[in-house]
Amino acid sequence: MADPIIIAVPKGRILEEAVPLLRAVGVEPEAAFSDEDSRALRFHTNRSDIDLIRVRAFDVATFVAHGAASLGIVGSDVLEEFAYSELYAPVDLGIGHCRLSVAEPAALAAADDPRGWSHIRVATKYPNLTRRHFEARGVGAECIKLNGAMELAPVLGLAPRIVDLVSSGRTLKENGLVEVEVIAQVTSRLVVNRAAFKTRPEVVPLVDAFRRAVEVRDAA
Repeated sequence: MADPIIIAVPKGRILEEAVPLLRAVGVEPEAAFSDEDSRALRFHTNRSDIDLIRVRAFDVATFVAHGAASLGIVGSDVLEEFAYSELYAPVDLGIGHCRLSVAEPAALAAADDPRGWSHIRVATKYPNLTRRHFEARGVGAECIKLNGAMELAPVLGLAPRIVDLVSSGRTLKENGLVEVEVIAQVTSRLVVNRAAFKTRPEVVPLVDAFRRAVEVRDAA
């Protein structure tokens, strides 16, 4: 019997939105999969040929790119940051909607105009994406890599601006920051390991099932 297909799913909000899609393609995770308090990382499903792993969003792309998982669900922000050539992203799942934005303290924003920037210093989880964005505008970007607590960077003098994901904007507001520029709109994509797509025949029908599930949902 062949090893089961592994689908990598990120923790948090995207996981909650991904479960209905998994069910729509006939994959029912075991109950512990949706329990954020569970420390398990690999989960069975109603299908003996499919298992799920639950990992950090940035790690989904790595697991799939290196073949440890055949498919995954990951934000377009992560795909743009890492640009793995081993990944194929055939379906925009239309979940995990947010935006990647530049934010700064409200007092700075009151007299600031992004169109006049020639050089900026930012704290971000996305140094590659951020640098490419500003280079395309002729702006030099000094990027300080942080993995969390981004909103502290301006307060503590690490960097006057941040580049981070924004959904409701509540976290920015509570930390005295405002958006001043949107770099990209973000949604989650189904990603596939290119080698698995060619060598594991069961992967292709699964990709097609995700595509149909999205089409049916969006047509409803």
